[in-house]
Amino acid sequence: MGVSGPIRVVVAKPGLDGHDRGAKVIARALRDAGMEVIYTGLHQTPEQIVDTAIQEDADGIGLSILSGAHMTLCAKVVALLKEQDAADIKVFAGGIIPDADIPELKAMGVADIFTPGTPTRDVVAWVQSNLRTPSAA
Repeated sequence: MGVSGPIRVVVAKPGLDGHDRGAKVIARALRDAGMEVIYTGLHQTPEQIVDTAIQEDADGIGLSILSGAHMTLCAKVVALLKEQDAADIKVFAGGIIPDADIPELKAMGVADIFTPGTPTRDVVAWVQSNLRTPSAA
C-alpha cells in the first residue's frame, strides 16, 4: 500500500456476540490517536468485515470477540483476506481469548492478541508501530 495519511483501521464485532463496549473503547482510542476508524457495528460476518476493509483501503482489522468463537472467526477473516489478495491488511484481535489459544491464532496469521485489561495506550502503540509498512514502490 505505502499510502500516506492516517492509519485506517476497521474495528469489527464478528459473530453473534452482542457486547461492543470494548470495541467502542478501542475505536475511540485509535481515533483520538489520529487514526481513521471504521466501526462496523455488531453481528458482522467475516465476509462483511473483509469487504469493508478492502473497500475502505484499511491498513488493519481489529476484531473484538467475546463469544468464544475466536478460532473460527479469526481463521475465516485471515483466509478471506488471502483469497482476495489482501493479506497485507493485518488482523489483530481482542476479547476473551484463552492464553492457550494465542499461539495458534498467531500461527494462523493473526498479528497480535489483546486480552481484557490491556491498556488502550498499548493497543494504540502497537497499531502505530505495526500497521503502516514503509512504501516498497
